Amino acid sequence: MEKASFDREDFYMEKEKFVPEITTELRKNIIQVPQVIYKASGIRILGKRVKSILFSTDVAIIKNTNADAIIAVYPFTPQPSITQAIMEVAPVPVFTGVGGGLTTGQRSINIALHAEFQGAIGVVLNAPTPNEVIAEMKERIDIPIVVTVVSEDDDIDGRIRAGTNIFNVSGGSNTAEIVKRIRRDYPQFPIIATGGPTDASITKTIEAGANAITYTPPSTAEIFSKIMNKYRGMEDM
Repeated sequence: MEKASFDREDFYMEKEKFVPEITTELRKNIIQVPQVIYKASGIRILGKRVKSILFSTDVAIIKNTNADAIIAVYPFTPQPSITQAIMEVAPVPVFTGVGGGLTTGQRSINIALHAEFQGAIGVVLNAPTPNEVIAEMKERIDIPIVVTVVSEDDDIDGRIRAGTNIFNVSGGSNTAEIVKRIRRDYPQFPIIATGGPTDASITKTIEAGANAITYTPPSTAEIFSKIMNKYRGMEDM
């Protein structure tokens, strides 16, 4: 019997089904992640399947999104009060940054342990984090450790042996190539990656091997600008 050929696009079209959507007048204006993200396989984390991850620390945006999870990392020393504020409003699981660059060593480990107690689904370490810190953190916490990868030269094997559970690939325009290289050597290792600004760039990252995609939403100022332009148009009528 001749084996049927497999076409990725046909597969997704065949699997696509009508999904009823319920919304209200006051809650319809939310940040929706690009639909193409749902072509990713997802990562099942503590029983929850995650495909789309919103990159933000803005609690108003975090409260109003359809993403599966939030990744909250920021360019300041990690503070439990910030993590708590985000998780109080987030309707979905939160991955929270715990340092690894300027903030590292025992301080990062203590922050990670506190984040677990606060209810984070995982902690995110910056690219400069030493493998020794990852290994010690692995012994102290019981939630996934996500380590950021920014270059093909990063010590991928050493990270895995130290206890990394998920890679967060953020390599700018080179992200898809980094994902492809990791996937070549580690076919089943969980990978989150930035997808870029277009459906084409997101698709490229997924086809390279990313299991989940981070999406950077427009800023509150950008959203407000569109709303204010609409209000001004109504005044001119």
